[in-house]
Amino acid sequence: MSKKKVKKPTTTTGKIWYFIWHDESILSLLVNVILAFIIIKFLVYPGMGAIFGTTYPVVAVVSDSMEHNAKFYDWWNANEDFYLKSNITDIDFREFSFINGFNKGDIMVLIGTDPEKIEIGDVIVYHAKKPYPIIHRVIHIRDTGGELYFTTKGDNNPNIIVSSELDERNVSKEQYIGKAVLRIPFIGYVKIWFVQFMSWFGLGGIVT
Repeated sequence: MSKKKVKKPTTTTGKIWYFIWHDESILSLLVNVILAFIIIKFLVYPGMGAIFGTTYPVVAVVSDSMEHNAKFYDWWNANEDFYLKSNITDIDFREFSFINGFNKGDIMVLIGTDPEKIEIGDVIVYHAKKPYPIIHRVIHIRDTGGELYFTTKGDNNPNIIVSSELDERNVSKEQYIGKAVLRIPFIGYVKIWFVQFMSWFGLGGIVT
C-alpha cells in the first residue's frame, strides 16, 4: 500500500509543521534529531529528576566494580574476610539491596533519598575526582558531630579505594547524588555509547 501523500499547507505555521513531521529531506531529519535532544535535555530528563529528587535519575554502569560473577555463597566465601572485619555477616548482606551486584552495561534508576536516611548496604552514587560519578555500596556510616561520612566499596573490588581521586573512607553528604533503587539488567554496550554521547551534552548518565 502506497503512503498517503499529505497536502502541503499554505500558512507559515502549517509549513513549519509539515517540514518537521512530513518532509523527508535530510535537513528535516536533522531538525528532528535536534528537537528530540532539546526535549530530552530540557523536559524529559529534568522532569524525571524532579520526580526522583536527583540530578541523575538514570545512569549507565561502565565498570565491573559491582559484578559478582558467581552465585551468592560462592562470591561470599571469596570475600567474607573483608566483610566480617567490617562487622557485616552473610546474613546481613543477604538483606542488602542488589545482593548479587550488577553488571557493566546495566541501567540503574536513582532516587534522591535524604543522605541521613542512607543505611549500611545501600548502593549510592556520588561525585569523586574522576570523569564520572561512582556507584558503590555503603559498608560503614560515620557521624562526626553533624558531619556525615560514608565508607563505600565496590562488591567486586578487593579493598576500599584510597587515592588522590577517590577516598572511599570519607564520602561526604556534599558528594552524594542518590540511592540506586532499580536495576534494568544488562542491555549491551550500545546503551553505554548512547549515554556517553548524551553526557557530552550535559545529561551526565554514566557511573563507574
